[in-house]
Amino acid sequence: MNQSVRTPSAPIPFIDVGAQRRRLGRAIDDAIARVTTHCQFIQGPEVAEFESLLAAFCGARYAVGCASGTDALMLVLMAQGIGPGDAVICPAFTFCATAEVVVLLGATPVFADVDANTFNLNAASVKRAVATAKRHSLKPKVLITVDLFGLPADYDALLAVAEAEGLFVLEDAAQGFGATYKGRKLGVIAPATATSFFPAKPLGCYGDGGAVLTDDPALVETLKSLRVHGQGTDKYDNVRIGMTSRLDTIQAAVLIEKLKIFADEIAARDEAARRYAEALQDVAIVPAVPDGLTSVWAQYTIRLKPGARDSLATKLKAQGIPTAVYYPKPLHRLEAYRRFPVVDNGISVTDQLAEEVISLPMHAYLDVAAQDRVIEAVRAALKP
Repeated sequence: MNQSVRTPSAPIPFIDVGAQRRRLGRAIDDAIARVTTHCQFIQGPEVAEFESLLAAFCGARYAVGCASGTDALMLVLMAQGIGPGDAVICPAFTFCATAEVVVLLGATPVFADVDANTFNLNAASVKRAVATAKRHSLKPKVLITVDLFGLPADYDALLAVAEAEGLFVLEDAAQGFGATYKGRKLGVIAPATATSFFPAKPLGCYGDGGAVLTDDPALVETLKSLRVHGQGTDKYDNVRIGMTSRLDTIQAAVLIEKLKIFADEIAARDEAARRYAEALQDVAIVPAVPDGLTSVWAQYTIRLKPGARDSLATKLKAQGIPTAVYYPKPLHRLEAYRRFPVVDNGISVTDQLAEEVISLPMHAYLDVAAQDRVIEAVRAALKP
């Protein structure tokens, strides 16, 4: 007697860079071929072209390409002269790069708490963090905001605190570039915005890459010097201490093609997020987007009751559905950052979120059938 054997479903990609590559097809091949033909691999014409297109996309006056999103943060802090004795206010619930650049410059990150609904910086906690920095005999100089998981931070409140406290605002839009805040795209909200083109980002290249967006021509001049060893009139006229951080010409060529379809991909991500929210809102805490804001959904992150996350991840993995946790340890609990100050009344929301969050597959090519598989598996795993 023959028995039917059920074939396991194919794994679902967490982020499907391959599907995007297939869509772009020959356009990517031709873009790379143009660079390998003219052989201007460093600061070739595609770099300036992409910088211009990127600035135009978000409405900024200038974009300055660099080697990574981390370097974008670093370059702005260097341009601001940040160093020993200075405090930089950062969220504790973010990737380590946000605080890493502060420490590398000899300054001190001071960790503030976030909002449970948006995962982004809480303005009241930022104000307390400034007071905490002063009690540690530090000079509060910069506020680094983070648009976590693709959602803009609360800029009305945060910019007001920054102005009152004399802080320069550096926006970390590595996950949020392409989103909008009250009718304006990220890149024009803060005095300087850093973004990343790491392949998994909503706008990603085929390696590392980053950029700074700003309306300040003086900052642009300094950034362009810093990214090439602090050059002056030429590369042998070093007028400041700099670094090597140029956006590769091939990556710029790739990004030119990807930027052409970026708006379509943002719309597709938003539709996938809407389907998730409608289907999962009764079994998990789904992310909310405040009125007047949009998200690019770099991650689709739900919250579960403490203790439920590991079980869900295990059950989904058995069905070929990947998950991820951003972030299982907030910055103030990482070994490398434990010695740095935390806002004086603690960061209880951050600690809570670290125990509850889990991210589901999310990308612009997540078709309905695949998403239905994810939804069905999540609901089955979480049902009472």
